[in-house]
Amino acid sequence: MQNAQPRIGVIGTGAIGGFYGLMLARAGHDVHFLLRSEYQAVKERGITVDSMVHGSMTLNPVQAYQDVADMPPCDWLLVGTKATGNADLAPIIAAAAADGAKVILFQNGLNNEEHLRPLLPEHIHLIGGLCYVCLFREGPGLVKHQANGLIDLGYHSGLANKEEAAAIITQAAQMFRDSGIEAREMANIDLARWLKLVWNASFNGVSVLLDAGTDALLKNPASRQLIGDLMEEVVGAAEACGHAVPEDYAAKLLKATRHMPDYYPSMYHDWLHKRPMELDSLYGEALRLGAEAGFSMPRTGALLNMLQFVQDNYTQTE
Repeated sequence: MQNAQPRIGVIGTGAIGGFYGLMLARAGHDVHFLLRSEYQAVKERGITVDSMVHGSMTLNPVQAYQDVADMPPCDWLLVGTKATGNADLAPIIAAAAADGAKVILFQNGLNNEEHLRPLLPEHIHLIGGLCYVCLFREGPGLVKHQANGLIDLGYHSGLANKEEAAAIITQAAQMFRDSGIEAREMANIDLARWLKLVWNASFNGVSVLLDAGTDALLKNPASRQLIGDLMEEVVGAAEACGHAVPEDYAAKLLKATRHMPDYYPSMYHDWLHKRPMELDSLYGEALRLGAEAGFSMPRTGALLNMLQFVQDNYTQTE
């Protein structure tokens, strides 16, 4: 007998997977979590999100798995892993996916879906997901949520025709809305990724190099100018690649960031814990696409070179 309620799987139960998975489970959805190092802690204590928006929330018990082979086939898969691990991601998705599964890729950067698509079974629907949320992992199964939570969703590829693809995105958006999460349906996921990159490429790398959060970066005139210049460079690259960026978009992002709680972006936490940073998806891909369109990004290139130096110093061994 077919399961009447769609089964949702979360691959990568860190800050993103933990927060959105908990919100969906809290709303009554059948959610299954794949974990690695945090498996035992989550099995014993569950997942807790300390939210400045929703209050303290705990999901316990958790339908948790350490091996994808033990998970039941899922109709929806939320992928919250970093883009740095995408080389190993496709077999895990294929093993967890039910026939015709919808896979939402919650990752920063450009062209993640484009690179992953050839590695996935044809029957899988691949969806781009962009999370506008301030959160970070405080410890095993512990997530701190400071603000926001909006999701953009756009169909990338699969066997669906245009009407079917639109229906899938509407279904996905409603699933999140029913769980208390604002969701928007995007006709052009590539444009959406460029728009998010305007903020991400600027604040992520600079927060690492200057060891500062958003409040300090915006209060200082020099760092504020640097952030603004980097934003405008990404806007220029997006437009050179044929995307229509809203007028004064960078200025509006800066204004909105001033009203956020002081925030240290995800790359800062990767650097702090000496994990690989998402350098290629946040910077390398934009530089390549910009160059192909005849647009130079000197500040972004310099930022990438400095970040690569920092990362090499803690990842390379003698």
